[in-house]
Amino acid sequence: MKWQYFLLLIIFNFCTQRKEELPLKVDDFSNPSGSNSSLPYLIKGNDDQLYLSWVEKIDSNQVLFKYAILNSANWSEPELIAQGTDWFVNWADYPMIAIDSAGNKLAHYLAKSSEGTYSYDINLVMKAKDSANWSTSIIPHDDGTPTEHGFVTMLPVNDGTFNVAWLDGRNTANNDHNHHGGSGAMSLRTALVDLRGNIMNESELDNRICDCCQTSGAMTKDGPIFVYRDRSVDEVRDMAFVSKTNEQWSTPKLISQDNWNITGCPVNGPRMASYENTVVVAWYTAALNRPKIKVAFKSGSEFQEAMELDNTSPVGRTDIVMINEEKAIVSWLDGGDQPAIKYRSVTINGTMSPVYVVSEISIERGSGFPQMELHNGSLYFAWTEIGEQSQIRMKKVALPN
Repeated sequence: MKWQYFLLLIIFNFCTQRKEELPLKVDDFSNPSGSNSSLPYLIKGNDDQLYLSWVEKIDSNQVLFKYAILNSANWSEPELIAQGTDWFVNWADYPMIAIDSAGNKLAHYLAKSSEGTYSYDINLVMKAKDSANWSTSIIPHDDGTPTEHGFVTMLPVNDGTFNVAWLDGRNTANNDHNHHGGSGAMSLRTALVDLRGNIMNESELDNRICDCCQTSGAMTKDGPIFVYRDRSVDEVRDMAFVSKTNEQWSTPKLISQDNWNITGCPVNGPRMASYENTVVVAWYTAALNRPKIKVAFKSGSEFQEAMELDNTSPVGRTDIVMINEEKAIVSWLDGGDQPAIKYRSVTINGTMSPVYVVSEISIERGSGFPQMELHNGSLYFAWTEIGEQSQIRMKKVALPN
């Protein structure tokens, strides 16, 4: 009978290991967006609720910017943030919403500033917790140049103000600037914005960065930190960061020397997340024509050596969330035979889960940048499904205990 006991034990262990290695169950999840919707943005506010914002096109000109809140398994009625007919609506530079711990909200969208194709301003609107309406829009930059301003990151400070950072094209005004890497130098700027619309402490953080990659950021116990794709005079475009401590911004510093030399902007920015005082960044690089998804943790003053999450056939468009101080989940688009949204977990010590497939997806620009957020023990994904009329789709994945 002893041999039978050991046989059963071997079978049990095999089944247990196999079960842990199976892909997690993925469920369709409804969302409140209307027809011809696109550009979803998922964020868990500092009030611990899950928010979804998006745009809906009424016709070739009219655009609505809306949001809703997930309450248990149901969404609230969509609320209109703003609408316009002169907006710059772009697959990679999408509107967003930010929420502080008191429930105060800040949102942004882009509006044309001249007839030029890439001439537009950032418009900020806010809604205090006890207010019934969103404010009129304000512009955080005062240069007045008909150039690009976008790729915004908004971080709540939780004192009624928000740290805002953006790509600013004012220094390209007198150059023959090309949207994907012309002679002008795009810069990274920041300002502090309050709920009354006051713009404070506007300053330049970096005077030469990549032209059209998203920025990202996070709040830590020490203060805000922003991450972006830098651009050297030799056209090397790697990840860099700046942080604020004791009211002083640090000098820009590279996270990892990928040495990606590329003459045009790859339109593929980083994503950052934090947990307590640990920060983690995920990004795409194709240095030496080898596409990769990379991740790096920071728990002190410096980022650790970057880790490679995938080098098969990624096309980037990453997102990231943190589970705890030592573990993160990274998502990206894979451009293989069956393009799909994929994700895997990684710890600060380099332990990685298998790669899981969320959904097949088009890798055309119209599908945008898929969003991922963690809420109540589940991962939520949102992206734009391309069709005769675009439509936002969502999936929900329960995490193991």
